[in-house]
Amino acid sequence: MLFENQAALVTAAGAGIGRAIALRLAAEGASVVVSDVNDEAGAETVALIEAANGRAAYKHANVADADEVNALVPFAIETFGRLDMAVNNAGVGAMPKPVQDITAAEWDRSINVTLRGTFLALQSQMAHFVKQGGGSIVNIASLAGISATPNLTPYGAAKHGVVSLTRSVAKECAEQGIRVNAVAPGAIETAALASLPAEAKAGYAAEIPMKRLGQPEDIANATAFLLSDQASFITGVVLRVDGGTEA
Repeated sequence: MLFENQAALVTAAGAGIGRAIALRLAAEGASVVVSDVNDEAGAETVALIEAANGRAAYKHANVADADEVNALVPFAIETFGRLDMAVNNAGVGAMPKPVQDITAAEWDRSINVTLRGTFLALQSQMAHFVKQGGGSIVNIASLAGISATPNLTPYGAAKHGVVSLTRSVAKECAEQGIRVNAVAPGAIETAALASLPAEAKAGYAAEIPMKRLGQPEDIANATAFLLSDQASFITGVVLRVDGGTEA
């Protein structure tokens, strides 16, 4: 088991990619702090982990709120006695629009949750890991963070910021035994895509060289690898998990 006797924190773990990551880390032996703004969804993730004989606890947190984010690390230590790794998954997009039609509120929401939220979480986690003398962090970025995103400029700008944070902090803390990496998902069959008609999903899949949509578990597998000692000489990497889309 990759994470036996270790503890992890996963934000936005109530569904989709975040839930898949939390389940995977728990299956590898980690005790998992499940964080989300949807208390019912977060509790469901905890129940799924416990049903599989894993350990988990839920903590409500809006990542755009500094006080709520700063409470996560102390909660992990109080609940499990330690924190060894963290996954910053929380992020939001917006409806596609030309840049001139995007409202300030739409821009602020994407930036505040996706970029500011990742920054606040990183700050809190880094303070703990520096004091501890080591740790591992994975930020969930996106292909939107490494390529152009016409009509999705708030989301793209936020995810580009997440990529920059990842690389900068990775170099900043490498000598202190802390690794910071990112996973950049392509088209993943989360709730939004899963709800589309079969023809629409087939259209998305047809544009991917591997001719299928990714699954949340594909992201969870990549995240678990980067967090683990198997990636002990890897930091500052943005790992694309996209079926060859950006190859």
